[in-house]
Amino acid sequence: MADEEKSRIGLCGLAVMGQVRHAVERRALPSPPPRRSVGRDDRSCSSRQIHLPAVGRRRAFPTRANSSFPTRFFFFIYTFSRRAHAPSRLVSSVPCRQNLALNVAEKGFKISVYNRSPDKTDNAVARAEKEGLGANFSGYKDMKEFVHSIQKPRCVIILVKAGAPVDATIAGLAEHMEPGDVIIDGGNEWYENTERRQKEAAEKGLLYLGMGVSGGEEGARNGPAMMPGGDRAAFDVIEEVVTKVCAQTDSGPCVTYVGPGGAGNYVKMVHNGIEYGDMQLIGEAFLLLKNTQNGKGLSRSTKDCARIFDKYNRGKLKSFLVEITAGLLKKRDDRSDAMLVDQVLDSCGSKGTGKWTVQEFADKGVACGTVAAALEARYLSALVAQRRRFASIATVGVHEDLCPRIPEAVLEDALLCAKICSYAQGMSLIRTTSLQKGWSAEPDSVLRCWQGGCIIRADLLKDFRKAYADDPSLENLLMHPSIVAILTKDRIHAWRAVVGVAVQRGLPVPALSASLAYYDSLRRPYLENASLIQAQRDCFGGHTYRRRDDPDGTHTTQWLA
Repeated sequence: MADEEKSRIGLCGLAVMGQVRHAVERRALPSPPPRRSVGRDDRSCSSRQIHLPAVGRRRAFPTRANSSFPTRFFFFIYTFSRRAHAPSRLVSSVPCRQNLALNVAEKGFKISVYNRSPDKTDNAVARAEKEGLGANFSGYKDMKEFVHSIQKPRCVIILVKAGAPVDATIAGLAEHMEPGDVIIDGGNEWYENTERRQKEAAEKGLLYLGMGVSGGEEGARNGPAMMPGGDRAAFDVIEEVVTKVCAQTDSGPCVTYVGPGGAGNYVKMVHNGIEYGDMQLIGEAFLLLKNTQNGKGLSRSTKDCARIFDKYNRGKLKSFLVEITAGLLKKRDDRSDAMLVDQVLDSCGSKGTGKWTVQEFADKGVACGTVAAALEARYLSALVAQRRRFASIATVGVHEDLCPRIPEAVLEDALLCAKICSYAQGMSLIRTTSLQKGWSAEPDSVLRCWQGGCIIRADLLKDFRKAYADDPSLENLLMHPSIVAILTKDRIHAWRAVVGVAVQRGLPVPALSASLAYYDSLRRPYLENASLIQAQRDCFGGHTYRRRDDPDGTHTTQWLA
């Protein structure tokens, strides 16, 4: 095949089924070293995400042919490494992967796709032809032919479950690739695994990128946010493609080279941690709206809440998550007259990145109250039967005679303040780690990347970018005068009032409360509780302490002598 006829990029995936699927589920979700273990293992939630029949039923496009596209295929490579594949590992679900491939083709790049299941490859090609993209879309049923169909230096994007499946996939691909070729992992991966793989790839002469991709199905098709990190030379190979494929904003394309090693996966991990916090805050706002009264003393329906979130999305809270929340709350159940969200079981899943983020916060000594509270809330939500039983027992302690009112505007202010804290925590972690590792994860570049395509895109990011543009060395987002100006006295008072009503009413708002505690801890010049705790540590363990009048010295005392 003439070089001009070859594909610019390759996307490969494998479907997981039967015993292979179960084997992958047991090993796929890599966790940081045991010393970092926090909370319960959430692999059970993750395994549900990979259940192929369920994924296959998801609709990303007008047809179900999507589910045949490369992305799934990668999963099976875990067992059949010789069935490796090529480029395209941008998203986590089958529809997303397919959408990404179609996005690449639509932008004028030839793309090769591979699936160990011939019918899935055929379906993917048929889908591309139906959308008028057949000229740029080629399917292959042989791994070697697939790899050789790509222009040199070859660029293969893999999309498989994190952990062992990625290693097996890389091993299979390496058999058919040559020095100078590029492998890109587009999934969510523990960043230390990415750094290890980059070194291993270098030993074979291959270039490696760990590229965080955010945006879900819509983003994959119309433009996601991309956060690549690893070999700079690898990014140079793929830069033209990802620059056109990613989301486009007035600030430019939503892709930025974050730095060497696992920088790209790290920034995507933090992105997901902020996402956890943001989703929990929105969920708590919904809880409060449903269980308190409006200014007329009336309870609010789900339909009322949809209207309120629509209103929020026209103000300071304008964001993707608030926008889709309003849409979700308008969806009616096909089986009844109720709203569909009210029929969804109150148990949240988790794929692991939230846990990783909290672990990293702990390792780096950076506060993460909002993110940690959001993760814990998901764990508690999964205890459905236990919560039902306890609800019948714990019937005291709540002011049942109260008729709390929370005006829409008051809750809006509280949500805005808490949301800013979630971003502040995430950006503090990125800053800390980037400085330690020498990455180029500049706050402005990261925030620009998040302005379009990704799940946490929001108008507020413009304010955050201005703050960091004014002071690139800003220690904490909350400390910039422009952000202080947003956190007005009235808004802070509204925030406190909302948390107070929730406590009195017995409504759990862990993220709103944790964000407020984060804010209050930072604004206190002295934390008497911290002084006492350090004295306790010195008393029972001889851990020493420092004095306010001698902060550089070390002291110990026989406290009870």
